[in-house]
Amino acid sequence: MTSRAHRRDIPAALAHRGFCPEGAENTVEAFRAARDLGYEWVETDVNTTADGVVLSFHDETLDRVTAGSGKVSALSWEQIRAERVAGAGGIPRLADLLTELPGLKFNLDVKDEASVTALPALLHELGAVERVRVTSFSESRRRRTLRRIRELEGRSVPTSSGKEGMRLLLVCSWLGGPSWRLARRAVARWIEPFDTVQIPRCYRPRGGPEVRLVTPRFIDFAHRHGIDVHVWTVNETDEMAELLELGVDGIVTDRADRLASLLARRGQWPPRSREP
Repeated sequence: MTSRAHRRDIPAALAHRGFCPEGAENTVEAFRAARDLGYEWVETDVNTTADGVVLSFHDETLDRVTAGSGKVSALSWEQIRAERVAGAGGIPRLADLLTELPGLKFNLDVKDEASVTALPALLHELGAVERVRVTSFSESRRRRTLRRIRELEGRSVPTSSGKEGMRLLLVCSWLGGPSWRLARRAVARWIEPFDTVQIPRCYRPRGGPEVRLVTPRFIDFAHRHGIDVHVWTVNETDEMAELLELGVDGIVTDRADRLASLLARRGQWPPRSREP
């Protein structure tokens, strides 16, 4: 079973792209809605325009959530700023979110190559490194972003693993023993250390059966090595409750209202100020 000594009094609650039941994800309105529910942490994504403006926006292109089209990286801020997400709020600059919502902290997923240099420069300029956790599915982008932040700030920031780190931790949890210590040494040049793994509960390989990733064994293994486990994207209250009983350290959700209500019933809401 999960080590009770490791479990947090209050689990990390992360509002996935803010709180936007109507679909206006990653907008100022969505992040304000999460803040108004009591959230300290929101999850968002960063893409950077052709002229170097870091946006809170998930996709490579505008096509899915706006009436516009084209790659964010090929368009200027002036070409993008009039677009509306799901017909509602505009696409925000990350700088505006950091200045207009000073009480929020941001779990940032680096989605594109330009953000590897643009994001650290922006965080340094705004003095905002204490308000972020940096991650990316691409281990290369995550590693280079973190190293650039260290160059500018002289310190590290909290980070969750990329895809490769997550897979390595999973394999080592199955092997057990000293596997993680040995693996970390072997891949130190390519995989940056991480304090958190953000992971789906299950994974279904193409054409294969569903595999349960978040198990008591995995959670206990991660905790024994000082790594927190956040599970995404969990939207049903019963599953949230089950995962919390398993001992996960955080939940990323589209239904920030449901998670806040559940934590309130457990006497764990609102969150005290802390890192997730």
